[in-house]
Amino acid sequence: MFEEDVMDQMERSGVDLIVSLPCDKNKRFTDMIHGRFDVIDVTREEDGVGICAGAHLMGKRPMISIQSSGLGNMMNAMMSLMACYSLPLVIMASWRGVDGEKIEAQIPFNSRIPEMLDCFDVDHLDVSEASDIGKISDAMDEAYGRGRILVILMHPRLWGDSKRLDIGYPPRSRTVDVDIHKSIGDPIMTRLDAISAVMGAISDDDIVVSNIGVPSKEVFASRDRPLNFYMLGSYTQATPIGLGMAVSTDRRVVVIDGDGSLLGSSIFPVLSSVHPANLTVVCMDNGTFGSTGNQINQAYSDVDMGLIAASYGLKDVRTVEDAVTLVSAMSSSDGMRFLQVMISPGNSDSRNIPYSAVEIRDRFMGSL
Repeated sequence: MFEEDVMDQMERSGVDLIVSLPCDKNKRFTDMIHGRFDVIDVTREEDGVGICAGAHLMGKRPMISIQSSGLGNMMNAMMSLMACYSLPLVIMASWRGVDGEKIEAQIPFNSRIPEMLDCFDVDHLDVSEASDIGKISDAMDEAYGRGRILVILMHPRLWGDSKRLDIGYPPRSRTVDVDIHKSIGDPIMTRLDAISAVMGAISDDDIVVSNIGVPSKEVFASRDRPLNFYMLGSYTQATPIGLGMAVSTDRRVVVIDGDGSLLGSSIFPVLSSVHPANLTVVCMDNGTFGSTGNQINQAYSDVDMGLIAASYGLKDVRTVEDAVTLVSAMSSSDGMRFLQVMISPGNSDSRNIPYSAVEIRDRFMGSL
């Protein structure tokens, strides 16, 4: 029942992008933000962390609207990405497990959230009364200004008996015609070969986001530049970061991700629904978890990453097996694309990146 007041506070703090996953208690608020803000709907909360990181790096003031139970899915990304790089993150969490919660499964985790946040030195604002709503914008401004994480815990009684807006559903009828035949040979490129080809094909204005571990080290070895955003942690978050950047700029954003990371992500349906034309996702597909020792994963012989991308509705999906074809695919600039790059398992001995997380952040944002 206080949805308008809460949105006024968000607007006062300059919020210009919201990542959303609904809660039963705030369903009217979820409907209303779609009519007042730019919103990206996700299917898993931690993807919102990466999207917000990318958007903030491009100068936006993003925030996340979720059910509080999603905080359990987000903590590693919150700490190893946002806290590590001193990036601000504002999360408005519809607080479950309190105020006479009737669903037993919501209580064990959600009732202990303040203690968990205190343990990780995460700021939180308890909004339990209408008079607390006026504190929201000041708390958000402080988080954005200091590069801090802020969790706003919204008591369910402030949403009242939340009813959805009268929103009609568009037609769902469609035709799906899939006829795919592909043959893939034994890989001839190493990951370093492929990354070198990619880095040689990007322009000076392109943004590059590189996955954690050895891939970032190989990007650094191939072509270090300020517009490279090197990830030091946060498994599965490379493509969400790139997506957050792509919706916030006209520059081309190239994500160098891996099959293992993408197998663990829920970002494919979000890519399909948002599909920014300036985003290229390069999946280095060696069928292994490369940085942890090249242990075989499901993509080695059972799961095809290109078919996964196509099945989620991505329109321009290409499988490449050599450097010449890879460079040609990189040079195409019409619409979003997903490149499945077949490479052999193995890691180069590329040296560690000599920058701290904050140095990576500062030189990246300064170069924009």
